[in-house]
Amino acid sequence: MYVVPDQTGKLAVVTGANSGTGKEAAKRLAAAGARVVLAVRTVAKGEAARAEILAEFPDAQLEVRRIDLADLASVREFADGLSADEPHLDLLVNNAGVMTPPSRFTTRDGFELQFGSNFLGPFALTVQLLPLVLAAPAPRIATMSSGAANFGRIQYDDLQWERRYRPNQAYSQSKLADLMMSNHLARLAADRGWPLLSVAAHPGYTRTNLQSAGASLGGGTAPLYARIAMRVFPSQDVEIGTEPLLYAATSPDAQAGAYYGPAGIFGAVGPTKLVQAPKRALDREANARLWSVAEELTGVSIESYAA
Repeated sequence: MYVVPDQTGKLAVVTGANSGTGKEAAKRLAAAGARVVLAVRTVAKGEAARAEILAEFPDAQLEVRRIDLADLASVREFADGLSADEPHLDLLVNNAGVMTPPSRFTTRDGFELQFGSNFLGPFALTVQLLPLVLAAPAPRIATMSSGAANFGRIQYDDLQWERRYRPNQAYSQSKLADLMMSNHLARLAADRGWPLLSVAAHPGYTRTNLQSAGASLGGGTAPLYARIAMRVFPSQDVEIGTEPLLYAATSPDAQAGAYYGPAGIFGAVGPTKLVQAPKRALDREANARLWSVAEELTGVSIESYAA
């Protein structure tokens, strides 16, 4: 099992920290000495997760703050509040996400839910927190992608899936976009001489509530193929599934612009290793184009926050 290095004195923000990989990451970061902000949409669930972690680690330093990544005003409020209260941020873990709701939903700002929650919200949060992140001595931003990114395409002619909504393709697009964001941020850091390490990860096939939670948005359950896959496809517990993200977030050996995931069969299970990103995420011009589109859609420009 991956052992998180000493994090004493560091401040970390983990989105989606009330369950699944987010809660596991928050717990292990706090156990290693970090002060952790559980950034969650529902405060009551965040407080329940905090209580659960404290029961296991009574000395854990945990704070719950509300953020709704499907609402750009909420993202801005979170970033402004944290920036007002803290001198720097050592680690941002972009973990929260939604997966394959059967019907097309939109965010408060009118974006398709998966593209908005999984990519545009985290993008806006990342950019708005950059001044706080760059004030830290050795900051990192770790972004959770997915093996589904291998099947993703950025559909610029229909980014919001208004013509024909396809849940799995929309999810794959959003997770490819996360990986492209992480890679472009690593390139920006190198070009501008920032001490920032931007790293991505994917959890393989980890048993969490992600699949069922997405389906429940439409009042249903996970689709049949997903339920069959859960029974026959190799899968792993959240303790192991979170390790690629924790490695990206904390390992002294993690590389800027790298991508980490499970080493086992089909990339679904096993210990963490450096994995190959899909070619579409390695195209610098494509990454820069998507970043520019995200700036236009969110109204959040890097030149306004980290010129």
